[in-house]
Amino acid sequence: MQQAKPPTTIFITGTDTGVGKTLLTAHWLHALRKAGRRALAMKPFCSGGREDVALLQALQPGELPDSEANPFYFSAPLAPLAAARRVRDQIPLATALARIGALQSRCETLLVEGSGGVLVPLGPDYTVLDLVGQLPCATVVVARDRLGTINHTALTVRALAAVNRLPVAVILMTEARPDLSAKTNAGILERLLPGVPILRFPHLGPRATQAGSVRRNHRRAARCLLRLNALAGLD
Repeated sequence: MQQAKPPTTIFITGTDTGVGKTLLTAHWLHALRKAGRRALAMKPFCSGGREDVALLQALQPGELPDSEANPFYFSAPLAPLAAARRVRDQIPLATALARIGALQSRCETLLVEGSGGVLVPLGPDYTVLDLVGQLPCATVVVARDRLGTINHTALTVRALAAVNRLPVAVILMTEARPDLSAKTNAGILERLLPGVPILRFPHLGPRATQAGSVRRNHRRAARCLLRLNALAGLD
């Protein structure tokens, strides 16, 4: 008797905050579910506004309460460790791992969106990188396709390599008005990071992070996502 395939967990991290992690996660979630795959998405830590969580929840209606999709929310727009300290709280690494693990068994694919970059502190003694290092997951790095991305992206990938978690791919998010560096960023990163695919995600307009826009624009993102599925073993 053939055993069921274990769930796939993919951690979506970035070079910074606001680089497009939520947009990629939302489109990937929508594409997987549209293809009939039992996929869920969560953002364990969220500080400040909760719009990112609202977008993911709109694309998986009725699947999870907010308390599971985003178990650790703090209203202050600070790194999670600092935001938690303001309310005299702290989240142990084991607790964070347990909340992610609770969803892994409920789907075929779990997309986990990180907070900021890999060295953002989540608790008193761990960062996003430490969390990734303890998870049975693949990783994807999201970065801006603009001047400065070479340094930030290479540092992020090398930090992940230190915990034996080379990314499945780096996703360069196309800007509304690409600067001159956008012509050379991908090629330079490919030489600096041999073996790590560098993919481009298209610019989808000023309202791209609305659920309706994700649904309308899914074909424009399909090429990148199909390649990502193949690299992650989801095809």
